[in-house]
Amino acid sequence: MSNASTDLARGIVARLVEAGVSEVVVAPGSRNAPLSFAVLAAAQAGRVRLHSRIDERSAAFLALGLTKVGARAAVVCTSGTAVANLHPAVLEAAHAALDLVVVTADRPASMRGTNANQSTDQVGVFGPLVATRDLAAESASFTLVEAGPTHLNVHLDEPLLPEDDAVDWLPDAPPRERQWPWRQEGGTQIAAGPRTVVVAGDHAGPPARTLAEQAGWPLLAEPSSGSRTGANAMRCYRLLLDGDLGRRVERVVVLGHPTLSRPVTRLLARDDVEVWAQRIPGAWPERPFAVDTAFDALTPPPDEPDEPNGADGPAWLQEWHTADAAVARRLDALLAAEPDLTPYEVAGAVAAALPPEGLLVVGASSPIRDLDLMVPRYAVGARRKVVANRGLAGIDGTVSSAIGAALGRRSDRAFALMGDVTFLHDAGGLVMGPAEERPDLTIVVVNDDGGSIFTMLEQGAAPYASAYERLFGTPHGVDLASLCAATRTPHWQVGSLPELQQALAAPNGGVEVVEARVRRDNRRDLDARIRALATDGAAR
Repeated sequence: MSNASTDLARGIVARLVEAGVSEVVVAPGSRNAPLSFAVLAAAQAGRVRLHSRIDERSAAFLALGLTKVGARAAVVCTSGTAVANLHPAVLEAAHAALDLVVVTADRPASMRGTNANQSTDQVGVFGPLVATRDLAAESASFTLVEAGPTHLNVHLDEPLLPEDDAVDWLPDAPPRERQWPWRQEGGTQIAAGPRTVVVAGDHAGPPARTLAEQAGWPLLAEPSSGSRTGANAMRCYRLLLDGDLGRRVERVVVLGHPTLSRPVTRLLARDDVEVWAQRIPGAWPERPFAVDTAFDALTPPPDEPDEPNGADGPAWLQEWHTADAAVARRLDALLAAEPDLTPYEVAGAVAAALPPEGLLVVGASSPIRDLDLMVPRYAVGARRKVVANRGLAGIDGTVSSAIGAALGRRSDRAFALMGDVTFLHDAGGLVMGPAEERPDLTIVVVNDDGGSIFTMLEQGAAPYASAYERLFGTPHGVDLASLCAATRTPHWQVGSLPELQQALAAPNGGVEVVEARVRRDNRRDLDARIRALATDGAAR
């Protein structure tokens, strides 16, 4: 014999399994007990994989990381403030069009509007970007969103514990093939002619590389685009855009969600540049720049254009190759001459250590921008996967996202690269119970004791020096070794490039932290010298 809450919870979990949910993260609570027991039964029957986390925010980002690499994941929590702690991950999923499933336990309808314990208004708690399915025993049907998060808010009344251990309610888990947005048939025809570059933002996928190669155009691909491979990818495009080559661009084709570079932003805002942009899913699919032509898929110009020696002919691509190689040599020489380990060298070492089939999760702020200048031209087909939370580009939940991604994508080598503030922001992600599965993941923390990205922005200028450290630099003085010891996470501190390379080459298994100590006091000057490498004449 069962009860109403158990029946409702089992019905919901059964529908999740039918919809292809294969990973479920549960945070402990009393009100969500019926859901937790139902998930446990599904896990014991082999229908889903169960993960448990004590913090709802970490739990949600763990589910997000699993989703980023192709699984369909759900997070389950109790009522009250627990629900609010899911919000950062839900917002990221909404803006990145990730089909994260959020299941929140709620008090029965009779308690709404009263001051019953742990009761608040959970319907629509995530705002207008996420629809809530408010589910009670008499109305438990729902469908899941395919390009964004689904919020299931579940009324659960006492008794909250199952009265039997039946599993006959469980359906078979269907095989689920991930449908990526770049898999399009046919496409809009684009003609040859203007000097064109292809900008590949986050999650652009292989079509950006294919288009650039077929059309003979330079490829300006962010690290998490899934396009940073092949002969046309330019390593130092961000620097070149502020020079003569950037000023001569006449047309830009945009795929994915570009977020990293002010030079790219300035390029897309120019009145004299024609912009073609791929339509993308997400909470706000409208582009922040004027688009002349929108497309779902694009067909490159014919193999033999009418004017092979036109403005976007082979000479245009060769100019980019020549300039890119020259600036890359200057950049490497500049970094090699620095007396101390730099954040760029840390990013470069991680990028070089990433093997075929490897996984790299990159934190927001400086690390992904440092990586953008240091990623080598990876070979096509080597299946290196670089992912980042670029929907809203926040530092939230990066440790948990990385652990989730490493759990979801089995690979011989998995790295995460992040700054110290990002690491501290989600240090709770290292808290895992003894029964929880731990992936093999090396977390590289670039520690400059604060927020170095702000030194390179307007607030890092000399007139604001008196306020800078308190408001933006935010030194913390945290002993990362002691913090890691508290969670029994292996930790190594390195201060030189050879030490870092040795640490990356000798993983010990499980989750481990490599702390790379770098300077922050010279970051603004270093950035200025790097940007000057591609001024007119420097690349010739």
